[in-house]
Amino acid sequence: MVRKHALLLIALSAALNLGFAGVWAAQTLAGHWPAWKGSGPGGRDEPIWCPLHRQLGVTDEQWQRLEPRLARFRQATQAVCQETQGKRAELIDLIAAGTDRTAIAAKQEEILAGQHRMQELVIEQLLAEKEVLTVPQQKALFDMIRRESGCTGPALMRGGLGESSPSFSQGGPGDAK
Repeated sequence: MVRKHALLLIALSAALNLGFAGVWAAQTLAGHWPAWKGSGPGGRDEPIWCPLHRQLGVTDEQWQRLEPRLARFRQATQAVCQETQGKRAELIDLIAAGTDRTAIAAKQEEILAGQHRMQELVIEQLLAEKEVLTVPQQKALFDMIRRESGCTGPALMRGGLGESSPSFSQGGPGDAK
């Protein structure tokens, strides 16, 4: 019995970690920072509304190529994220109700399918951005992703991702706070 619970907790933990990583990547690439004010989708009244892309120093020409794809990416990832969150809530309800392991496993598979869709969206977005960014911009992007993701990344050591991560929540150097 204890072994069943331990395996369930490990699987749930892994699923949640993958989900958080996917959401972090989506938010990072999509410029989803609520602290910014303005008219753009990222909340800032500037031609390049995404703090990440401003930090990468994309040109207006690059941004014209990136922004429409980024807007579609935001919509798609938001939909997948909401769907996956709903499945997680259903999983918790099944566990709380003492449902049989078969139903729980089926719900886990639905969550994993959502996480897989999120990973595919992120990979597609990264590949599309790579085509537009210069080699130094690509290096900077992938260095940021490496630094901010994983189990030992600085953001996790600070207690989480998103707004607690200064490099992604506050834009680039010289931005007004």
